[in-house]
Amino acid sequence: MPFLNTILELFFPVYCVGCNSSGKELCQNCIAEMPAAERESAEWIFPAFDYRHPPLKKALWLFKYKGKKNLAEEFAGVVYGKIMEELSELMIMENFRKPFLVPIPLSKNRHRERGYNQAELICRELLKLDTDKNFTFENNILIKSKNTEHQARIHNRAERLQNIVGSFTVKNPAGIKGRNIILIDDILTTGATLSEARKTLKHAGAKKIIAFTVAH
Repeated sequence: MPFLNTILELFFPVYCVGCNSSGKELCQNCIAEMPAAERESAEWIFPAFDYRHPPLKKALWLFKYKGKKNLAEEFAGVVYGKIMEELSELMIMENFRKPFLVPIPLSKNRHRERGYNQAELICRELLKLDTDKNFTFENNILIKSKNTEHQARIHNRAERLQNIVGSFTVKNPAGIKGRNIILIDDILTTGATLSEARKTLKHAGAKKIIAFTVAH
């Protein structure tokens, strides 16, 4: 695989969306310069960066809609740092142990159109980083059971909330009863999607739920 990657890079060189340096779609220097998320969000949601930063906005667009799946590795590196920062306190103060890592799912139609779930890709990279086994990855707990309009196309908050209501289902409620959960998504906008996912998981018996996103 490394040899194949070298050949591919020779014929199809990769450049950073921020500074145009070669090697990766988003280099570490540009990641280090990204502003932290400062806009208000729910206390249980932890976004890493400010979505309004142009290089980040472009990188997320390429990742989500243009098949640049390698960006999952860079995004996971940032999210992992925030997860471990929060877990260090939650494990002691609230006994938040052995959580399930759960990506926000796509509907079957949306997954078919895109070919992948960007939140799932981030989770898989997080799992590689978590050598101490602080969490386990559970991809089939939360299901998107209803096709909905793209949240990004709806600008009214009330309409966003209504659009997502009832769209998630828990596949195995007995499996999450009393368990802690970490939700993962790429972008936090109004929080409607994460809030609906959290509500669904809570109704199914989950204990404490927190969420992490790349940007807000």
